[in-house]
Amino acid sequence: MVRGQNVGLIGAGQLGGAIGAGLLRAGAVAPGHLWVATRSGPAGDLAAVPGVNWTTDVARLAARCELILLALPPAAGRALRFAGAGRLVVSVMAGVRIDELIAISGGARVVRAMSSPAAALGMAYSPWCAGAGVTQADRDVVRALFAACGTTDEVPAEDQIDVFTAITGPVPGFVAAFADAVQTYAQAQGVAPDVARRAVGQLFHAAGAMLAGSERPAAEFVQEMVDYAGTTAAGLEALRAAGLTEVVAEGLEAARRRCLSIGRPEG
Repeated sequence: MVRGQNVGLIGAGQLGGAIGAGLLRAGAVAPGHLWVATRSGPAGDLAAVPGVNWTTDVARLAARCELILLALPPAAGRALRFAGAGRLVVSVMAGVRIDELIAISGGARVVRAMSSPAAALGMAYSPWCAGAGVTQADRDVVRALFAACGTTDEVPAEDQIDVFTAITGPVPGFVAAFADAVQTYAQAQGVAPDVARRAVGQLFHAAGAMLAGSERPAAEFVQEMVDYAGTTAAGLEALRAAGLTEVVAEGLEAARRRCLSIGRPEG
């Protein structure tokens, strides 16, 4: 379990801060057991939490923590080196591979993961892939870590983390883009912006809850609407004919390819 261990968070930006907040919110880590390393000291929402330990010295954090979470921008993460041998090191840095994490930390107990800012609300999806040096006890700790932030799965291949970085990392990201298109349509039909915003927000909130709470694939929900042959069916058929699936795949693939190159030196 995470509780009782000192957890070190290197980087407290949007994603790192959200994961830290999620761990505290769930009670998985007590404030006194959370260490945070940043260049300039306390920052973000975590700065308002009494008892959290702050440092600008990564080496000090690494010496005091059994679990170290890396949440830096990729370029900064790749330049980092610390004495992490014997520590469990978990990274949510986009595109930074397991072999790079071994070089960064000097240890073999490394896990590459992805999460999202929804971790602060306990609503993130956080897939992860373990390096060869990770033990079963380590896996239990990683599951507890990310379960405190929402839902989690261990995946068998590291390349899948790049896929999830594209599809589940940027919350609300692609979902917000679709919601914006729906809201823009409603407003073009004369619906007041605040009414359109509430309607679309509730639509996506309800749809997300229905999908998350069911074991059925999303395609079954779509087909039900098509088979009903009502107004929604007409809209869904038009989206299919316009190539919605292909357009979405194109956007996700662009995001995945960007994940493979982000933060890497040119040349």
